[in-house]
Amino acid sequence: MKSKFEDKKLLILGGNPETIPLVDIANSWGIKTIVASARDTDPAKAHAWKAYTYEGLDTGAVIKIATEEKVDGVLVGVADILVPMYCKVCEALNLPCYATQEIVDVFAFKDVFKATCERYGVHGIPEFYLDAEMKREDLDKIVYPVMVKPVDNGGGVGMTVAHNEEELRKGVKVALENSHSKRFIVERYMQCDDMGMYYTFKDGYCSASCIYDRYTTDEQMGFSRVCLGGTYPSKHLDEYFERMHPNALRMFKEIGIKNGVLMLSGFYENGEFYVYDTGFRLQGEAPHLLMKAIHDFDQREMLICYALTGSEGDIDLKTKDDTKLRGKWAATLWFLLKEGKIAKIIGLDELDKDKRVVANIQRLYEGDVVIPEWIGNEKQVLTRMYFVCNSKMELADALKYYMNTVKVLDENGKNMLLKGFDVNKALELR
Repeated sequence: MKSKFEDKKLLILGGNPETIPLVDIANSWGIKTIVASARDTDPAKAHAWKAYTYEGLDTGAVIKIATEEKVDGVLVGVADILVPMYCKVCEALNLPCYATQEIVDVFAFKDVFKATCERYGVHGIPEFYLDAEMKREDLDKIVYPVMVKPVDNGGGVGMTVAHNEEELRKGVKVALENSHSKRFIVERYMQCDDMGMYYTFKDGYCSASCIYDRYTTDEQMGFSRVCLGGTYPSKHLDEYFERMHPNALRMFKEIGIKNGVLMLSGFYENGEFYVYDTGFRLQGEAPHLLMKAIHDFDQREMLICYALTGSEGDIDLKTKDDTKLRGKWAATLWFLLKEGKIAKIIGLDELDKDKRVVANIQRLYEGDVVIPEWIGNEKQVLTRMYFVCNSKMELADALKYYMNTVKVLDENGKNMLLKGFDVNKALELR
């Protein structure tokens, strides 16, 4: 790839830690990477050839950067909020974009996405009507507990659980503060199986790259449940393909998705699937790392190729991709931190010697401080570990080993880690 893309300029929008691998791959191909984001301190900027900072969501400023740098392509990193900007910048500069404004209009806002899904028989979480006026007749119809969300933010940001009206009013305030469009939704708080459905698109062909079960923490009362990890493939995979997958395919086709990667997050309860979130971009939890390890194709490489050429390359998803993972078992394991300053991390120093661990994406290090605003969203993640094993039992042993081995202590020697998920229950070992 290096000779083909040598000295091409690629503008990447967003600079969070999850975007770093995308920048590094482009760098390894000889591409001149330019990272633009709203914060000077975003870590991906340190990996780029050049870095720029813009205010808020100033699309005009980003177009100016792209024009002055004479970039050859633009790509969004790992941030839902930047997908609309990505689309507008590409359109203004006549550069390849895997999204269209019509697609962005569906996926950028949770309320619009939910209404679109329902038209195709892809059900969303039962919702209670409420607007910023919070009228008494609307409040009286709400059955607690509920989840309050901004319609245009992700990663748990601005989301809270409310068990009564007082908490609901506080949750609405938080959601509005974290919504650029100043809109929110109130949904039933689901307490059932959580799932992820991860799709890859190439030239109009849609492949369900993986369907998996997710596990979230319930230790943090009043906050959105942050992911603790996932196991692949899902115990509900066959039922999903029978009941939900055809409707999702029809929706993707009719709204015009031809290229890119897309995540659906959903719940399973009593034979029914409920979709609650989406992301039309690479995901922070990075299922693509498992896809690369098992199938030997890299969605990040496909997206870089598309940004610079308008094609995702010569990968044949029909032969390369396999939802059942070619008989392998896989998992992600997240380590979540409580508030405080990290003094010591134990158990992550010999990961490269363990063949079961195909990747480890660390966000925080000794000396970093977990602030109160990070609790209840993915900013409290210390690291994400990725496993590929030949059997269910091998996977269970690997997960249990690292749950018992990894320790994080604060300045007073106290444990900063939240509890992990129940491996035996997740893999149905008892």
